[in-house]
Amino acid sequence: MKNVTDYQGQHVLVLGLAKSGYETAKLLLKLGATVVVNDGGSLETSEDAQALRTLGVRVIDQGHPLSLLDDTDLIVKNPGIPYQIEILQEASRRSIPIITEVELAYRIHEGRTIAITGTNGKTTVTSLIGDMFKQSDVKGHLSGNIGYVASKVAQETAPEDYMLTELSSFQLMGIQTYRPHIAIITNIYSAHLDYHGTQDEYVRAKLNIFKNQTAEDFLIFNSDQKALLDDSDIKSQVIYFSTSQETNGSYIKADKVYFRDEFIIDVKDIVLPGKHNLENVLVSVAACKLAGLHNEAIIKTLTTFKGISHRLEFVTAHNGVRYYNDSKATNTLAASFALDAFNEPVHWICGGLDRGNGFEDLDRHVERVKRMYIVGKTTEKLKLFADQHGIMYTICQDVKDAVNQTADYTKAGEVVLLSPACASWDQYKTFEVRGDEFIRQVGVICQMND
Repeated sequence: MKNVTDYQGQHVLVLGLAKSGYETAKLLLKLGATVVVNDGGSLETSEDAQALRTLGVRVIDQGHPLSLLDDTDLIVKNPGIPYQIEILQEASRRSIPIITEVELAYRIHEGRTIAITGTNGKTTVTSLIGDMFKQSDVKGHLSGNIGYVASKVAQETAPEDYMLTELSSFQLMGIQTYRPHIAIITNIYSAHLDYHGTQDEYVRAKLNIFKNQTAEDFLIFNSDQKALLDDSDIKSQVIYFSTSQETNGSYIKADKVYFRDEFIIDVKDIVLPGKHNLENVLVSVAACKLAGLHNEAIIKTLTTFKGISHRLEFVTAHNGVRYYNDSKATNTLAASFALDAFNEPVHWICGGLDRGNGFEDLDRHVERVKRMYIVGKTTEKLKLFADQHGIMYTICQDVKDAVNQTADYTKAGEVVLLSPACASWDQYKTFEVRGDEFIRQVGVICQMND
């Protein structure tokens, strides 16, 4: 990593522990800072908190006392903490800089960065790019929202390596100098309005990904959404992708994938299922071609990569019924892709955290839904949606109960699909936990019915 001296003697407040806060605190200590970690919850049983205390970090939990700001030079904020809380509002009034952990990671990283964001597809794209790098002679290090803390990964990279970083809108709100060589926005639709307040604020956060880029850098963008860039001050080279028309980047023509008029692969040879994944393929091809990877590495991935956990993940087939885990579908657009992927009758497990949106975006995607199994805080909204479309439904306590209920209504030739169209946080810590419960319970009912 870079020899950074900017933090020596600085007093830094790490707001929010979790994995990123823990790694951030350790890095800042290494860089010579005096570190305080503050978390609103209880850290009494946290092994990470105890480990930090052993290293000399002051750890304050169960609240955010404003006195913590009195000698603070910088705040590194957990992305999920809203800027509206009192301590951050007061920090802004005092002109204390507030960044997120990916900004710190960027400042110490010696190599180049490919940064991936978007409403949907960013994890699949990050995984695809990561696999293409793995097949090549260039090292690419996965980081960010995909599960690897960026500030830890950045310490392990060499100058010739790439950081492959999945970014949320929350993280992008807290950058200052962050400048990826290749920035990717897969798409932008309505999401996270409970955090951002308005769609305009959400879009602005996403577009932050290219704000520090120069003419030497690239922005890969969806050609169907060009209008979103109309009022933006873009200094980088914009490379478009499209499944419907030729572009200056990657596109599909006559069922073949091209990049800048160079043939890459026949669509029929791509093993990743789903029409929506063709866009993810095009994005990944463009990024890896711009990064200088050979076609052999790209093609090897496209002919072997079958998908990621919790994203239209085939679980099993039992007595003619197929079960799919799409727990990562935390919004209506992602759920629409899953619902459109099947020609068979679908038993749809849906619902979760109410983030203020409706479900009218799914009006055109439920013609094959035979029954809905509704869970979570959005139950009343989804009951109304089911009534409007004449779909039978069952109200369930949670995903486990929903899986059990499907056993009473399914028959051979049908599909059980967990694709919630909602975040998990009303009942589950993460969408992974929700998906794992689905997988476990499918296994239980399959054993019971043997």
